[in-house]
Amino acid sequence: MFPTRLLTTAAVATLLAGSAFAQTPAAPAVAATPAVPAAPAAPAYTPIVAAGDVVDTLKAAGQFTVLLKATDATNLTAFLKARPAVTLFAPNDAAFAALPAGAVARLLTPAGRPELQKLLLYHMVNAKVPLADFKGAVRQAPTLAQVPVELNGGDMLMVNDAPILQADINATNGVIFVVGKVLSPNNPPAPTPVEPAPTPPAAK
Repeated sequence: MFPTRLLTTAAVATLLAGSAFAQTPAAPAVAATPAVPAAPAAPAYTPIVAAGDVVDTLKAAGQFTVLLKATDATNLTAFLKARPAVTLFAPNDAAFAALPAGAVARLLTPAGRPELQKLLLYHMVNAKVPLADFKGAVRQAPTLAQVPVELNGGDMLMVNDAPILQADINATNGVIFVVGKVLSPNNPPAPTPVEPAPTPPAAK
């Protein structure tokens, strides 16, 4: 980060007006507004392409090292490869880096792995859910953590409160959505209201 520079104007102008007795008072010194340091730029996301199944695609992309380390630790890598049809909401490395300090290390410990497994299963749907299924609408989808996610296909594509950075990466055994935030099964969307069934007319 560059240090802020304080620029000051210390010049005093004295104007003589005809005689030594008629002088214009000196202008006061004016300090310039301190420059505001530029905020660090967010890491750019590079779109990925399908390269085999969902696991091979993530490995080839090189932007999901934390996610893959987590699936290895919870025995979910082989599980993902064996799914015939799965939807994966994949947080990239930048999304995991945004978690509180020490959170990933804690989840990767033996004591944290049950919580980590539930978190990862919350990013998986046991069916293909392409963008066309919720484009222009808001839908909920059941996850393998037994807690639903909310899919928003509006102007800004979202899963819960996480932005979708890239949709419809069609791997051989499913579809990947890259998300810019780690989803939490402890903060699910509100249940979708269910309209009551109409009451049948009374028999005469």
